[in-house]
Amino acid sequence: MQDTSAGAATAPVSSFLTRAVLVAAMLVATLLVAGYAGGRFGLLLLIGLGFGIVLEGFRFGFAGPWRALITKRDPRGTLAQLLSIGLVALVAFPVLNGAGGTMIGAHAPIGFAMIAGAFVFGAAMQVVMGCGSGTLVNAGSGNPVSLLALPFFALGSFAGAYHLLWWTNLGTLPVIVFEGMSGLAITLGLLAAVAVGLLAMAAPGTRAIPRRLWIAAALLAGLAVLNLLVAGQPWGVVYGLGLWAAKGASAFGADLSASAFWSTPGNVERVTESLLTDVTSLTNLGIIGGAFLVAVWRSGLGQGLPDLPARAWIATVIAGFLLGYSSRLAFGCNVGAFFSGISTGSLHGWSWFVAAFGGAFVGVWLRPRLGLEGRK
Repeated sequence: MQDTSAGAATAPVSSFLTRAVLVAAMLVATLLVAGYAGGRFGLLLLIGLGFGIVLEGFRFGFAGPWRALITKRDPRGTLAQLLSIGLVALVAFPVLNGAGGTMIGAHAPIGFAMIAGAFVFGAAMQVVMGCGSGTLVNAGSGNPVSLLALPFFALGSFAGAYHLLWWTNLGTLPVIVFEGMSGLAITLGLLAAVAVGLLAMAAPGTRAIPRRLWIAAALLAGLAVLNLLVAGQPWGVVYGLGLWAAKGASAFGADLSASAFWSTPGNVERVTESLLTDVTSLTNLGIIGGAFLVAVWRSGLGQGLPDLPARAWIATVIAGFLLGYSSRLAFGCNVGAFFSGISTGSLHGWSWFVAAFGGAFVGVWLRPRLGLEGRK
């Protein structure tokens, strides 16, 4: 009989060393960013890593829970999202109220393009089973569909920003924001009303939020508050992705001066500066890194290429581009518009939620028809 005890003993040691090296690499990367750009930016990368670890580690997302709500009347994941938003709001409202303009909320106007963009985003995120943060997390954990969708998400965000002024000229309302203690009361009341409605329609046995989602909601809220305090603005995703594509276009000689968005002084400066000084890019990179760390910690990046028809891969490319383009028109994705918009009092966050959820029904219907559920 062959003695395999040595091999069995070596495997845990190898696994431990791999994990230790990964953790050390993440810490070294944080220290390098802090040394190059400053402690604030190193801390933002660390916060991004936290986002990625929580989202992947606790299986906390946005697209999947919405799908479960639509297809199974299971509201637990969505209820956890509402809980996390409410926890952030409890801190964000008084902080923004007392900041004297030194911090900003995720506030944007409601308009035709914003509502249409949110609807398209809701559909596209169900097609690829990933919103803004979800696509970053899934790409970091080695999901082939998200790895393909991510670069086209970035291109779409860049293109949507390029055309943003034309779309907003179709008509928008003034920015409407709930502020102060009365605004907080309205926001918490609306969150509670939605939660009660979801519980009323829930299927039997789906009303109790699992412990892991309670923990994830609290951790995500804590990280979002830290992001607000350190960055001076709420957690976002879409701008950073568009900036990556803008920097790439500029590097290849593209003239961005024709775009009212990319030619503004602030955006011109960000395109020319290092990504390590852009707060949204840092948290995005951190999300990818945190998800990668969790995936390797668990079992490695073992996801093989799924057996999907050609139309599914084509649909992934199109949906990835639409995710970026539509979220730019909608002034954010599930993070920037829904999560951060509502938690900082923006009415557009609620409009985004309604429109995107409507689009999610279309996406759920489209996904199997595009071959993304695998071959039958």
